Amino acid sequence: MSDMNDIRDAPTVPRLEGDPNAPLDLAAFKQAFRRHAAGVACVTARQADGTPVGFTATSLASLSSVPPLATFNMARTASSWSAIAETERVIIHTLGARNRSLAERMSGPNALRFIGEHWHEGPHGLPVLNDVTSWMVGHIVERVTVHNGAVIVVQIEEGGLGYEDEALLYHERMYRVPGPEAAL
Repeated sequence: MSDMNDIRDAPTVPRLEGDPNAPLDLAAFKQAFRRHAAGVACVTARQADGTPVGFTATSLASLSSVPPLATFNMARTASSWSAIAETERVIIHTLGARNRSLAERMSGPNALRFIGEHWHEGPHGLPVLNDVTSWMVGHIVERVTVHNGAVIVVQIEEGGLGYEDEALLYHERMYRVPGPEAAL
């Protein structure tokens, strides 16, 4: 019985603004992940008609070094999903501090993501973003559907390195560059 009292006495988390039906745990989940800093990457591909597509991703992770596998996550409602669902290959780009405007462009309006000279055609005709810290061609080996999202597993086939740069992080819904290390 004391457990029930503890739950009733616990402070409440505000519901998500604009969604009175959202469960309290969803608000806590979103707020927690806003406070979790993540590295920034961009994924590019081509639609079946050849149109370049891409998006900013903060879910890039190394899965295995032998064979070289990486993963990223995306919503199946995303504008780039149809291309990722049908293509064999993608290019994953890691971004540094100097790429902040590129991260913003690739997370902005879909129609504006490939207007300009910030990219070129690369291996397999895929779009390669210029001046990134690294890029990797990945062959999609699995798409795992989870609710309204997907985990994409890619085997890295080739790639290239750009100039070293300070890290670019996504934290509290903003692209940021970490400050100097605090003294221990």
